[in-house]
Amino acid sequence: MNNTGLKGRNALVTGASKGLGRAMAMALAQKGAHLVLVARDRTKLESVASEVVEAGGTADVFVADMTQEEQVQALESQVSGRVGKIQILINNAGTNLRKDITDFTLEEWRGVQDTNVTSVFLACRAFVPHMKGSGYGRIINMTSIMAHISLPQRTAYSSTKAALLGLTKALALELATQGITVNGISPGPVATEMNLPILQNPELNAQFIAKIPVGRWGRVEEIGALAAFLCSDDAGFITGTDILIDGGWCAM
Repeated sequence: MNNTGLKGRNALVTGASKGLGRAMAMALAQKGAHLVLVARDRTKLESVASEVVEAGGTADVFVADMTQEEQVQALESQVSGRVGKIQILINNAGTNLRKDITDFTLEEWRGVQDTNVTSVFLACRAFVPHMKGSGYGRIINMTSIMAHISLPQRTAYSSTKAALLGLTKALALELATQGITVNGISPGPVATEMNLPILQNPELNAQFIAKIPVGRWGRVEEIGALAAFLCSDDAGFITGTDILIDGGWCAM
């Protein structure tokens, strides 16, 4: 890891134990950032931290449920004591539940809302003060192409991602004079663990790829590279926007 563009920056990534969270953490580590890895599964987090260290980076692990106010408050205190101030916050923790709206219980509906939106509010409220007054800060919210288009049985998920897009824009304006940028990344079809049932079924996989204009799945490393760029000094004039990385899906 010889690219030091983020050296001296502490980057907190939620949902860092797998998938896109892991990929973004690795990409930021390659740029020299110190990683603060957060999720609910300590074993998986420690595995990611080991990968970071083996590649020449540094990382700390913290276990927290980002939907719980008291746990986020405790996380902020623990991070401050062990690591110091956070300059980069990537709100990646999320969930999806596919159902007809009439089949949702209120508890299920609120669970998706809390994981995808309330957790971002709690994280930003806790860690934005770390960034203020320094002239630099980066917040990335993982939105989705489902904030722009949708599909059946996505009422809970799409509503949260559209809400997160609104939060991103408003917070970007709120923090613009502080040198803190706030942006969304909207991934399309990406080859992650969540999509293994399709990836491992040749017929379904071929049908799915036929719907993607570029003719392939996205790679998690491509999401990581975009996140790393948005955290760089070169991206200081990009704020309040959402970047689609979807192989052309939303252009159709």
